Amino acid sequence: MTNPLRVIISGGGTGGHIFPAVAIANELRRRLPDTEILFVGANGRMEMTRVPDAGYKIVGLDITGLQRRLTPQNLMFPVRVFRSVRKAGRLIEEFRPDAVVGVGGYASAPVLLAATSRAIPSLIQEQNSYAGLVNKLLGRRVGRICVAYDGMEKFFPKEKIVLTGNPVRTEIADGDRAEALRFFGLNPDKKTLLVIGGSLGARTLNLATAAALQQLRDAGVQLLWQTGKLYFPEAERLAGPYQADNLHALEFIKRMDLAYAAADVVISRAGALSVSELCLTGKASILVPSPNVAEDHQTKNALSLASKGAAVLITDEHAQARLYDEALRLLGDTERQQQLSTRVRELARPNATAMIVDELLQLIKK
Repeated sequence: MTNPLRVIISGGGTGGHIFPAVAIANELRRRLPDTEILFVGANGRMEMTRVPDAGYKIVGLDITGLQRRLTPQNLMFPVRVFRSVRKAGRLIEEFRPDAVVGVGGYASAPVLLAATSRAIPSLIQEQNSYAGLVNKLLGRRVGRICVAYDGMEKFFPKEKIVLTGNPVRTEIADGDRAEALRFFGLNPDKKTLLVIGGSLGARTLNLATAAALQQLRDAGVQLLWQTGKLYFPEAERLAGPYQADNLHALEFIKRMDLAYAAADVVISRAGALSVSELCLTGKASILVPSPNVAEDHQTKNALSLASKGAAVLITDEHAQARLYDEALRLLGDTERQQQLSTRVRELARPNATAMIVDELLQLIKK
């Protein structure tokens, strides 16, 4: 490749799509520093701020998902799709990419449609154990499908599938515990619980945590509680009286490497990115899958760990009653923590990003 490589990366909507996309871009730039990368996202979604924060240019499409009921937004859906595919086609004609990567989410569909109709090498990265609708629809059109779980031939042509794992920021596992405790102002003689509900927050986890603040203080446990933007004002008010006991409500945790390093036990949703990070960091965890996702794929993600003795699974409906009793039992049982940690590390795929970029470069050479 004498000329600089040009790649479009499309998709987004949640951190579970955005962070893998940025990890792929970073790996491309690490290997081929002259690579020109353009992101395409959906206007109004979090990728429109998070991608520029990571140092990349992004263009937005006016595309949304279908609602489950008849709404004015649904009536406009065909028009938005048509306009988005047309705009994506113009972007491709102007940018002239050597390849296109789709990571899932609304914006990846128009871009992949436009790219595959022009015979541009295209790759899908599917994070979940149950494939997303966009990826399922476009799987037959692309050249390669990189997946994180076995058994994905249920959704995709078997000959196109490569088991790579999910791209995860490998530095997430490099946090130093002593530095982490200083960074968050935590006591090294106390157990620390980390609660993360995904990039957008999680109502069930937030309500259960708010109700357990006194229980945690009585148990002498420290808390790092990532609430998400919407619940943060209320969480900050409720946690205020407990600040001296190191029960901290945080809107968003940028230094997740240090948050994982500080934690003895993690409570988390079971999005694909969260599950992959837990495998890489080797943390004992309690997973509470969100029921508000397509095809209940978070439960399938969580079961992939729990069935191997690599995590504890508590359903969303039982979280209010059981979550914190189980968390305190686990915090007090270092032997069980170690068992969970050992088994979850066995499921880690630290070379996922490199493997995906290998597949992408092979597609381009063909």
